[in-house]
Amino acid sequence: MSVQNAYDQWSATYDAVENKTRDLEKHACEQVLSTISFVNVIELGSGTGKNTVWLAERAKRVVSVDLSEDMQAVARQKIKNPNVEFRQGDVRHEWKFVDSKADLITCSLILEHVEDLHFIFQQAGKALIPGGYFYVCELHPFRQYAGSKARFETAEGLQVLECFIHHVSDYASAALGHGFAIAKIGEWFDNDDRIEIPRLISFLFRREE
Repeated sequence: MSVQNAYDQWSATYDAVENKTRDLEKHACEQVLSTISFVNVIELGSGTGKNTVWLAERAKRVVSVDLSEDMQAVARQKIKNPNVEFRQGDVRHEWKFVDSKADLITCSLILEHVEDLHFIFQQAGKALIPGGYFYVCELHPFRQYAGSKARFETAEGLQVLECFIHHVSDYASAALGHGFAIAKIGEWFDNDDRIEIPRLISFLFRREE
């Protein structure tokens, strides 16, 4: 099953079932981005809109992008902010959904489905103004090493999505190779229990002048 078809199926239950990864990423996004100001945002992997309203309340414009038309249909039903524009797009191909440069790009829980990180950072560099920020939050590599992947239950059984493991050095190499500096790295734990394996890792990259 393709990633797009899987998320189309998942859209029916995505908001309803317990999902610690989804909820913790929302918290991480708000914590990391609360320290910066932004006007024009490109939100990648917007899904059913868990971060969209928070971004829209702080920005002049949010372009909300997702691969799954069905996930985005759920978001459209919930989100009526006039400064949000919904666009379907695949980050693995040229970012034709970008029509003007942003000062912030957010990327939430989708890069495990992307093999080539260098392409992502190349496209992000083109889409950001100098000094703009690129926020990335993904399943922690430690979790991936242990076999964790995006998955959900259907009537036919457990659906496990195709995933790629990206090491911390892979993110750093892709970022530094395409004109970004690393502004901040965070690790996010269930119940803030720092003895356990972290669930998520977040990065805040800054496009150099």
